[in-house]
Amino acid sequence: MDIDRIAVHESVAEACPTDSLAQSLSACLVPVETTTDGESYSDGDCVVTFSPREAFLDAAWVHGVRAGYDEFDMAAYEEHGTVLTNSTGIHGDTVPETVVGYLTAFARRLHVYRDRQRDHEWKHEPYDAPFTLSGERICVVGLGTIGRGIVDRAAALGMDVVGVRRSGDPVPGVEQVYEPADLRTAVADARFVVLAVPLTDDTEGLIDAAVLDAMPADSYLVNVARGDVVVEDALLTALEEETIAGAALDAYWEEPLPADHPLWGSENTLMTPHCAAFTNRYHEDVAALVRENVERASRGDELRNRVV
Repeated sequence: MDIDRIAVHESVAEACPTDSLAQSLSACLVPVETTTDGESYSDGDCVVTFSPREAFLDAAWVHGVRAGYDEFDMAAYEEHGTVLTNSTGIHGDTVPETVVGYLTAFARRLHVYRDRQRDHEWKHEPYDAPFTLSGERICVVGLGTIGRGIVDRAAALGMDVVGVRRSGDPVPGVEQVYEPADLRTAVADARFVVLAVPLTDDTEGLIDAAVLDAMPADSYLVNVARGDVVVEDALLTALEEETIAGAALDAYWEEPLPADHPLWGSENTLMTPHCAAFTNRYHEDVAALVRENVERASRGDELRNRVV
């Protein structure tokens, strides 16, 4: 594959400054330009983008700056012969660190005290509310780069770690790996259930009422995957009826989440605006991946993280 230009599309500003990413890519031996909607592309272009555009199909290669690629039309890319790569593998620290923050907040009641600080209220939580993470069970659903990063940190905190993986193959640090068919068994004794799977036909609606009912009443759901991995109405019912203790969400069924959505008023829910992966080095991490693939393309090697 001959790459004559790297086009950094303006949509990458959703994840990092466009100019910073372009500057980090300047070490490549091909010209780097920033582009906006309405521009055209050719079979010598590599487009780096946050979101898909139909015009990108005319390029030789499109690189998504996120791990998820469910918004991209796989069939269209295959039909046009356009290569698609993603940024999986660069979130092994950021997202797991965010998950540790969620777990710690729930265990030590930090989210409650932050709300009381806003209200100038000096009040302790009930004696039986706070707990330690050590000795608690966490079930990590999805054991890729992000899932394994969560496993490592949970194990370091002394947690009892189980996981769910499509293959069922063992993973270091995970005491027991379940297959998706055994998901309800996997979550039955977990204080925390953390979702770190891509959105696919198999994972859409994976967490439904039956799975939520199988979780203990004092358990928490953490979603750093995609909103549609969870059945919305089922989660809202579980939170309202307190059949689970709460949820931490970084992904939603509609983004931005509508102002009138009931989750905004849910006191037992921690919400972040799909930012678990954000870091001030994100542009450097993406650039390093793209630079490596430009070199691979010049040698005729297979591109890293190729989706199509």
